[in-house]
Amino acid sequence: MINHSQTIQITQEWIQQFVIGLNLCPFAKLPFKMDKIRYTVFEGNDLESFLKAILDELMFLKDSEATVCETSLLIHPEIFNDFTEYWDFQEVVEEILEEADLDGVIQVATFHPDYQFADTRKTSPENYTNRSPFPMLHFLREDSVTKAVDTYPDIDDIPEHNIRRMNDLGIFKIKNMLNDIIGKN
Repeated sequence: MINHSQTIQITQEWIQQFVIGLNLCPFAKLPFKMDKIRYTVFEGNDLESFLKAILDELMFLKDSEATVCETSLLIHPEIFNDFTEYWDFQEVVEEILEEADLDGVIQVATFHPDYQFADTRKTSPENYTNRSPFPMLHFLREDSVTKAVDTYPDIDDIPEHNIRRMNDLGIFKIKNMLNDIIGKN
């Protein structure tokens, strides 16, 4: 069984080698290098405790300075391992944002080991743009996202670039990369 620190280490290696290394997100490199990503691991599968962990993480990000913590990952390896349940749960996460009056302040990006975009096969390489070693919620500051979008020259080309990149690598190479990251730890 993978422990707390190994979960964070695997996640960091995935960001470094996969997200940054393959340039899937051109905005990830700077916060990663400057150590402004907060990694929180939720251990367990109790829904009520998980809801509290989500709210705690949102409040932490809201109350902290971007110069200290730019973005946050809530990694939850033991709850919502089924992708369909995970995806359905995203509506609850959006409700939490609204109830906490953080809609428009913080947004959520979703990552899961079995992520699957609509109208794709489960084995389609493009799904790996959002596949991660563990289920996780990525909380981003809305103003940081806006600034990044406003300054990046071809923001609309990112998804298409990522799909091409994954298809060029192919499913075998992608799976080997992920297995290497997980297997090292």
